[in-house]
Amino acid sequence: MRYPQGGGLTSERQQFREELRLKAAERFARGEVNSVIAKDLRVSVRSVQRWRRTWDEDGPRALRSRGPASVPRLSGQQFAQLEAELARGPAAHGWEDQRWTLARVRTVIGRRFHLTYTIQGVRTLLVRNGWSCQVAARRASERDADAVAGWVKEDSP
Repeated sequence: MRYPQGGGLTSERQQFREELRLKAAERFARGEVNSVIAKDLRVSVRSVQRWRRTWDEDGPRALRSRGPASVPRLSGQQFAQLEAELARGPAAHGWEDQRWTLARVRTVIGRRFHLTYTIQGVRTLLVRNGWSCQVAARRASERDADAVAGWVKEDSP
C-alpha cells in the first residue's frame, strides 16, 4: 500500500522500497529487461521504467531513499503535551461544550506551540499518532432506554 492510514511510508517500508530499487539497479547493469525485473521484484513495469530512467540519468545513487517526505512539525514530546491539553477538555480552553473538533485542536496547537496547521494537517497528525475521528451519537436527554428496547422487541417487527 502506498499511503497507509497514518500517511506516508513507515521507515521500514521506505528501507524495503530502497532495497528493491537497488536490486533493480544491479539488474539494470546486467542488461535485464524491465518486464522480467518487475515480475521478479513484484512491482509494476512502470515503476521499473521510472527507476531505469533515473538510473540512466544519475546512476544507482539516485535510487537511494531521500528519507521521509515530511518531518512531523510537532516532536514526540510536544505531541505528549498536546495530548495532555486535550485531556483537560475543551472547557479548559474556553469552549462551552465538550466536543473536540479539528478546528479547535488546530487552535490549541496554534496557542500552545505557535504553529499553524491546516484542518487536514491536524487530522493527519492525530491519525498518525493513533487518534480516531469519532462523531457522538445525538440522543435526547429524555430518552428512555427501556421503552426503546421494548419497542424494538414488540412493535418494530
